[in-house]
Amino acid sequence: MIDHAAADDFSRLKAITFDLDDTLWDNSGVMQRTEQGHVDWLTEQLGAWQRGREEPLTPPIALSDYLRERQALARRSWSRRGDFSWLRERTLIQLLEESGVNRAAAHWWAALAMQRFHSLRILVTPFPDTDAMLERLKGRYRLGSITNGNVAFHRLPLARHFQARIAAGEMFAPKPDPRPFLAMLARLQVKACETLHVGDSWEEDVLPAIRLGLRAIWIAPPEAETAPLPRGVTRLSRVTELPALLGEHQDQ
Repeated sequence: MIDHAAADDFSRLKAITFDLDDTLWDNSGVMQRTEQGHVDWLTEQLGAWQRGREEPLTPPIALSDYLRERQALARRSWSRRGDFSWLRERTLIQLLEESGVNRAAAHWWAALAMQRFHSLRILVTPFPDTDAMLERLKGRYRLGSITNGNVAFHRLPLARHFQARIAAGEMFAPKPDPRPFLAMLARLQVKACETLHVGDSWEEDVLPAIRLGLRAIWIAPPEAETAPLPRGVTRLSRVTELPALLGEHQDQ
């Protein structure tokens, strides 16, 4: 389903930027598996290491404690609130030390657990036809990605389609901060009026994009309100409707 504001015109479009999580793939199941998986891995591997050294076993880390302490750390370290990998690793170190693991071992095992986290985090399944869509679009537009997530996007096959990639949290400016958008415009060497941003979040994708003068595609959830859209915003139900939308306007 395509729903767009009147007078949208994509004839000047030179670049398209994409959010990743829940835009190019469904991220909910991935995060559930990754969250539980890396904590379970840490419990198992740390326990085996401690048994081999005849040390007391560290109690398993409860996901509720892990989340609570990450959120508390984010509030204390506001500039790094979007650097999710850093928040996770620092929180693991804290919880391990509080459980009696010495500082050096806590740092070591937290780093290993984050390696496991990232190996699970990239096990995403793009929405059907996404790869073919990007292959088609990159022949006509400069493509970039702007994400608040910490997926190692460069390790995914889809990354080959993108000229530039930005992890906003790692630059201490998570969306809706305008800085990752401005940085992307500079990297792609385009103006805001020549760029279209595609994302699933109204607050983190659509609003900051249109405030800067970009066009925006909102990948809206089924339950989203169908109120009239601001000028420059188009609502799609799935990202793979994008080529048809652009072709529709180019044929006018």
